[in-house]
Amino acid sequence: MKTKLFPTFILLTVLLMACSKNGDSILGVMELQEGIEGKDEYLSSSFVTAGDRTYVVGHQNGSFPDQGWHVQGEMGGIWSHPIKLMDGYSLNISSEKTGSWCLDSAFHFTNYPVGNSHLFKNQYFKVTRTQFVPEKLEGLVVVFEIQNRTSEQLDVDLNFTGMVDLSPVWLAEELNITDGLDSGVFDHKSNAYIARDVANPWFVVFGSDQNTSTSQAGYCTIDRRGNGKDLTLLTKVKVGGNESRTVKYFISGSSQSEQNARETYDLIYKNHFQLLREKIELYEKVNETNQLTINDKNLEQMFRWTKYNSQWLVRDVPEIGRGLSAGIPDYPWWFGTDNGYTIQGLLAAGMHKEALATIDLILKLSRQENGNGRIVHEVSTNGVVFNPGNLNTTPNFIYALWKAYEWTGESKLAEDYFDDVKKGIEWIESVDINGNGYPDGAGMMEIHGLESEMIDVVVYLTKAYQAAANFAIVMGENELHKTYSNKASKLREQINSQWWVPESNSYADFRSTKKEAQELVEAASVRADTINKPWSVEELIQTRKKIDKSDDTGINSYVVHHNWVVNTPLEMGLADVDKAKIALETAKKYTNRFGMFVTGIDRDENQIEAQKWKAFSYVGAVMTLPTGVQAIAEAKYGNPDASLEYLDMLKESFGFALPGSMYEVSPDFGMITQAWNIYAVAIPIVNHFFGIYPMAHKKRVVITPNFPTSWENAQISNVKIGENNLSVRLERTDGKEIYLIEQTEDWTLTFEVSGNSKVVINSQPLIKTVKEKIWSINLTGNRHEIEVIR
Repeated sequence: MKTKLFPTFILLTVLLMACSKNGDSILGVMELQEGIEGKDEYLSSSFVTAGDRTYVVGHQNGSFPDQGWHVQGEMGGIWSHPIKLMDGYSLNISSEKTGSWCLDSAFHFTNYPVGNSHLFKNQYFKVTRTQFVPEKLEGLVVVFEIQNRTSEQLDVDLNFTGMVDLSPVWLAEELNITDGLDSGVFDHKSNAYIARDVANPWFVVFGSDQNTSTSQAGYCTIDRRGNGKDLTLLTKVKVGGNESRTVKYFISGSSQSEQNARETYDLIYKNHFQLLREKIELYEKVNETNQLTINDKNLEQMFRWTKYNSQWLVRDVPEIGRGLSAGIPDYPWWFGTDNGYTIQGLLAAGMHKEALATIDLILKLSRQENGNGRIVHEVSTNGVVFNPGNLNTTPNFIYALWKAYEWTGESKLAEDYFDDVKKGIEWIESVDINGNGYPDGAGMMEIHGLESEMIDVVVYLTKAYQAAANFAIVMGENELHKTYSNKASKLREQINSQWWVPESNSYADFRSTKKEAQELVEAASVRADTINKPWSVEELIQTRKKIDKSDDTGINSYVVHHNWVVNTPLEMGLADVDKAKIALETAKKYTNRFGMFVTGIDRDENQIEAQKWKAFSYVGAVMTLPTGVQAIAEAKYGNPDASLEYLDMLKESFGFALPGSMYEVSPDFGMITQAWNIYAVAIPIVNHFFGIYPMAHKKRVVITPNFPTSWENAQISNVKIGENNLSVRLERTDGKEIYLIEQTEDWTLTFEVSGNSKVVINSQPLIKTVKEKIWSINLTGNRHEIEVIR
């Protein structure tokens, strides 16, 4: 691993100097950033480099094999949603002396926040391929630095092949869009290929900064799906002995017109240095906002790069909207469910603009599709809705909407969207078939037959009621506030009375009739036996016997799958303290070194890694979201050390396969980067360890720090809360905790610590008998030093 971080003003100066030269400036600038090196054993796995309009997915060895299943084999390559531009690109280097060499077997890969590089080597050449995708544009830049390792000049042919495959995104058939054949012509005036889909106004343009011609020969070709066409540019160059030569290629596209593709190509060609500078400035801003500094540099790096990963996942499709997609490569579109978590993480990470844009988009799409307050689950980038919304989606999104109001203070979140909140509550109440307050239907767990009353749906509905009550106060609807508050209180009590299963030391997976529970146990037994989990089979046999002997009638609570959602009452702070303590211990049984199993009956008895299937499946999966939920749950109930243990599990997955990223399924399966990871990482650290609870709408921040015992020094800087920027620093010394708190606005700061502590504020001891369990001190001003002796 190599880490190079420069202060912004220094970095920009270096950039200006580097880009004033020609040659290897793109590579040189890339290497000035923090780079994380890949592992040799994962060179045949995926990488991504992304802008908000376009992204590239290939393999770390430099090749572009078919990958993905939503559009079978087509989820890699170059995408500019709602269309794909290319399956990839390749370079062949040929000469009489050196023979023919395809650059598809890199021996080294390095990932940067704004791009990546691959190293290739044979006896004659060492080649570095670097690529980056500008923001706001449909295109990319690919740079090859070709180093002659011999002492004599080599005259070489460079054959750059664009694997054109102009094709539509998933669910295009719902819009009667059909993929046509691709064709291309070389435009001598532009020194570039112009390719198009003959059945649609989709275009791609690619060319070089060198004089080129066309090549009729096929170089580095691969078998690939679709109606694409290989088009090759030939460039002849001389490379002096022990010298280097840099050649650049530019690619652009459009789903609208040839003119748009040409204009984008010209812009990237002429301004690629400036575009790289602007992209680096963006990522420096992402880094400097809510910037974490701790002794554990690996955790600090994971926090930083999870923010970068989130930026990679922004999808901007002007015809539809802008918002965080779920994951790459197979979920590069928008999810209301995933964003219920992601938005909260973005807010805690300081990425408020993207959080608000995502809220606007999801609500717009939900209004168009449902119109009744129901939040959509999954929408392709062409606007086609695949799933109008699971039951957990709407209440969790309402809760995230309130968190956005607390973090940003944006009045439109209340004024423009309170009607959506009220409609959403009405809709989810309408699917309560038997009128017991618990909606009926599928929640987060997509297990066949699991469609009764689900714990996560009830938990998130409770928080939605609380959020709606808060919005009602803002909007001056006091009676509605009382109604929602009473419903929230009632559900919270019922979660702890009706959903707690004492003999399982856990909250229930679901509530159902005896017959439904028997069917679910039978299906779970088949699943456990199929994936060779004998301990689980035996437990399910005993569970079935208990259910069979039971005289229960009506609807009852059952623990069958040990799904991670049984921990949502802990995640949301709704569990009674005594039950939380027990449930937190129970949860530990369903982990391996990478984190929480999605479904507990899939746990490996010997705590080894989950089995990986030939076809994608969540069976046997350990995932980042459940692990993050457990980190949040431990922190919420005052256990920062246990919370840190779950973050350490996430660290095991960070960079495991793709440097700088965490896979969706730990450690190396599914999506190579996943949006909700920001929730799993940022919420425990920002909200709980640093104890930052924003109330931007009241110009107030509550700070209740509760750090892991191993953190002797910690700081988070430039925490964005509305128009305010907050910094909190901890230093433990001589049995004391010294906090330095600074803010740019003169807001009220409420500092809270446990009541058995001696507190000194700005050198003045607090002289007050503490009868409550905590101190709660209101402060005004921009800077405060607080000393706590516990």
